[in-house]
Amino acid sequence: MFTVIGLMLGGMAAGFLLRKRELSWTSKAITLLIWILLFLLGVEVGSNRRIIEGIATLGIEAFGITLACISGSCIFAWGLWYLLYRREGGNA
Repeated sequence: MFTVIGLMLGGMAAGFLLRKRELSWTSKAITLLIWILLFLLGVEVGSNRRIIEGIATLGIEAFGITLACISGSCIFAWGLWYLLYRREGGNA
């Protein structure tokens, strides 16, 4: 935990010191590093037998959570819209 925080603070310090330089290559480097991290995550997940054996259950749970989140967001957005525009005489 302290390593992660230390690296983040070190990056912030480096960014602060190098803020006047144009570092146009950083976005490409960040994209490449994210791709590498995602690949390594896939390798780790693929090599874990328990995850692979339970992939159907995980998919069903993920689908259920997704539906609940979307439904809740829609219901609360509709409720907020109803409360905000009800006071103005119904004009949306």
